[in-house]
Amino acid sequence: MRRAPTQKRSRERVENILNAACELISVQGSDLMKMGELAERAGVSIGSLYQYFPDKAAIIHALADRYNAESRHCIEDGLGVVTSADALVPAFERLVDIYYELFLAEPVICDIWSGTQADKTLRDMELEVSRSHADFLCQTIFRLAPAARAHKEDIAARCLLIMYMCESTMRLAISVSRDEGKRVVAGYKAMTRRELEAMLNL
Repeated sequence: MRRAPTQKRSRERVENILNAACELISVQGSDLMKMGELAERAGVSIGSLYQYFPDKAAIIHALADRYNAESRHCIEDGLGVVTSADALVPAFERLVDIYYELFLAEPVICDIWSGTQADKTLRDMELEVSRSHADFLCQTIFRLAPAARAHKEDIAARCLLIMYMCESTMRLAISVSRDEGKRVVAGYKAMTRRELEAMLNL
């Protein structure tokens, strides 16, 4: 963002702009969204829009930040309450289902991440988010199975793979039919179930 909102009114204006961007992207995709059209939809002047977002890429990055924050809270809330090793796999699988429903309910997420490979900033952001999620999963495993700390580096790498694959799985699952998407998600859960159980028993 060009200018970070500090006052309540400014924060509300930025949220209004991002919500309007979501509406436009959901209908026509991010490639066709025009800044003038966005300003009109958000009810702000084009000058006000540019005060906060210098270009369309800045809006896409802000939306990505917002959804990343949602996913982080989802994971922390879902895994933070797990109190036994036996409860970890069911809790993680519930998180995957919730995450899948989030992607289905917000098709704009897929549009945002479809440009990941062409945008180095988004690629770096995705990796950073995956690392953050993986670290939380690692710490959860160590909390539930302290002996696993002896394999810290191995578990860290496996957790990173699990979390990075989760993002890729969701993009694939909402790109195909609903029935096939459910099978894709079920396959991912089956693979991660085996990995989680193996790490908990190291």
